[in-house]
Amino acid sequence: MNTFANMLTKYSYGILNHGDYKIHTSKLEGVNNKIKGIKRKAYGFHDERYFSLKIIQAFAN
Repeated sequence: MNTFANMLTKYSYGILNHGDYKIHTSKLEGVNNKIKGIKRKAYGFHDERYFSLKIIQAFAN
């Protein structure tokens, strides 16, 4: 029980902030997955500029 109470004390700032600001990381995870998919398709291309243009193109809509 003491371990759990200490953990709550340690993370209390984040827990209380989540109550005030309901921000989730789901959109960020979606962006990361989309970029990973583009990276998988572009395997073998060594041009970083082309890769960045493909990412910009994916999020242009």
